[in-house]
Amino acid sequence: MEKTSCACTLLIQLCLCCALYIALNLGQPQTLLNTNATQQDNDIYFISVNGGFRTINQQLHLLNMMEKVAKAYKASFVVCTSKLGGDDPLMQNATLRFPSLRLPWYTTYTSRAAKSGGEQVGCFEQKINLSNGKTLDVIGVDTQALQDSILSRSLNGNKNNQLHWLLRTLQANSSNWRIVVGYQPLLICGQNKENTKKTKAFEYLHHLFTKFAVDVYLSGQDCTIQVPDNRVAYIGNPGLNEKKSYSVFLNGKSVFSRELANGFLLHQVSSTQIVTYYVSLAGEVAFKTVLQEKSTEVM
Repeated sequence: MEKTSCACTLLIQLCLCCALYIALNLGQPQTLLNTNATQQDNDIYFISVNGGFRTINQQLHLLNMMEKVAKAYKASFVVCTSKLGGDDPLMQNATLRFPSLRLPWYTTYTSRAAKSGGEQVGCFEQKINLSNGKTLDVIGVDTQALQDSILSRSLNGNKNNQLHWLLRTLQANSSNWRIVVGYQPLLICGQNKENTKKTKAFEYLHHLFTKFAVDVYLSGQDCTIQVPDNRVAYIGNPGLNEKKSYSVFLNGKSVFSRELANGFLLHQVSSTQIVTYYVSLAGEVAFKTVLQEKSTEVM
């Protein structure tokens, strides 16, 4: 009886320890690099990050973590949401100092030469084959040039501007997944709330995204207000240095809100869903969003 009693006591203590461990860790960020078992060979991975100026230490820590994730998940390319184009310091240092980040880098900026010559074109279009014959299209636009095209009513003028390029690209697109990337959020916030011209421009872009079945608009800035109720998911890359309010919008509603800074996003795309992970400098996942063909969820 004493042996049975001791065994029961040890079992109860073990259960209590397990329960305590679960309670302490419930809701804590997950370490991304320890989830390699969930990686799917047929899935495509890419990274998006907010470009711009950071301190040397912050930049090196960020690039070091990006390199680990890019190597572990065999990232295909990196999207840098920046107004600096090829002059962005993050992109320059990444390709010079970090071998695993010597991937194709795409930026959300139109060159000055193209702008001055009156021949504005889109930033990039990346088409990727997925499993089961399905495809992903990642389309980058210069949002400032795009707004200028709309506000100047140049749709009937220069056929090489951003708006014409975006329209042609979306009309010709037959991919199963469509992600549009731009630096600015397509939302009116802060000091721009009273800017009716920009409001009209953004409303027009919302209409285009809905009309051409864009699944995700990914931006380099965040604006934590309500967005139009449609099927487009709005996801912004977190700020650079200071922690600021950050949120993710799915189906017109905020599904995640927290203060975040200086991380990046890892995107996992399969034939049936798009999963986006926010990765901190410690390699922890602050949140995960899952966008499926007919539903969305956040974890």
